[in-house]
Amino acid sequence: MTRNVYSFLLYLMLPFTLLKLLWRSRNQPEYLQHWGERYGFYRIKNQHPVIWLHCVSVGETRAASPLVQALCHHYPKHQILLTHTTPTGRATSEQLFGNSIIRVYLPYDVPFAVNRFLKHFKPTIGVLVETELWFNLIACCKQQKIPLLLVNGRLSQQSAIGYRKLGSVAKIGLQSLSAIAAQTESDAARFANLGAGSIISVIGNLKFDVMPPDNAINLGQQLRNTIGAHRPIFLAASTRDGEDELILEAVAQAKVPNLLTVIVPRHPQRFDEVATLLKNKQLKFIRRSDLTAKDLDCVSDKISYILGDSMGEMFNYYAACDVAFIGGSLLPLGGQNLIEASAMGKPVLVGPYTFNFEQATELAISAGAAIRVQDSRDLARALNLLFADQTLQQRMGSAALRFSEYSRGATLRTMVLIAAYIKD
Repeated sequence: MTRNVYSFLLYLMLPFTLLKLLWRSRNQPEYLQHWGERYGFYRIKNQHPVIWLHCVSVGETRAASPLVQALCHHYPKHQILLTHTTPTGRATSEQLFGNSIIRVYLPYDVPFAVNRFLKHFKPTIGVLVETELWFNLIACCKQQKIPLLLVNGRLSQQSAIGYRKLGSVAKIGLQSLSAIAAQTESDAARFANLGAGSIISVIGNLKFDVMPPDNAINLGQQLRNTIGAHRPIFLAASTRDGEDELILEAVAQAKVPNLLTVIVPRHPQRFDEVATLLKNKQLKFIRRSDLTAKDLDCVSDKISYILGDSMGEMFNYYAACDVAFIGGSLLPLGGQNLIEASAMGKPVLVGPYTFNFEQATELAISAGAAIRVQDSRDLARALNLLFADQTLQQRMGSAALRFSEYSRGATLRTMVLIAAYIKD
């Protein structure tokens, strides 16, 4: 495929993008806000040189948090611009950074919209966080001599196969980047196999540098006091579609006395769906959004499940729990980030499918910080094992902290890479 063919196909799809936004707005009305930005129309004005980072959604935005903070500190004369694709990513950046940065949606990858974006903001440098490859965007940055870096780059085997099908579009696109900072040697090898050439370095994972908020432990303890300080608490974090029922099966099989299970879906649009599942199974639960101190007796005596339908509280949930399962891994979805749980010193359980965080997961297991389970029955056995053995919980929690601390440093290495392209 050539880039002309790639662009032609995107132009054919462009009339349907508004329908897609309308469809998604049924569950998230925010998709109808700022929709002009998705076509390259912006109202925000800026008079400062711009350092631009693209963070697709929540995970990438949180991963970039220490990097954004470092950039704000080291380049006070520059304006930090964050672009997103999802409303939840945009909301997360607002929560993390407030008015210290500016944020917009990245336009669809058609030349006229991409050129509008670049001409409006005139970035000094562009930084793509993780693997978000838009080949017209890359080509336009090269044409306008804007350095464009891919940092915290990860590329699963499955994604590599998909990009390989694009042929020369992917190869030329990767070669047009100024630099690729891969998370692991495996990621670097996959980028190289796609034709990226000599621009690749291995820098590590920025997510290890994301520090818990100063008040996370206190807020977590407050949450635990509210939902029952004396109860064993199991957290199913960042669950994906189809996993919740498997988790409910595992909890039922485990039969841990007085267990309180907190389920936090990965995507906010699934909050009501999981609530319906709990109702249909006649399980007693309460939503986190309905939970206040007055619910203490109710939660302690009657409730077996809490639906985590709040945003920005994941560190608090980790602080409040005894054992955490990381979602997206019981089904072939690639898994979610186990690093935040490790940073809070919690024993971690993961399923068999963790290819999105392949090396981090294997290192955590090797360090004794995590246990891999194969299915819901295996998860039930692991829950029985951990909740029957406080010493094992403590040993895994200590290993998780050591694993997290040992793996830090990617932010500093990324800053060194970026500095070569910024004239302050």
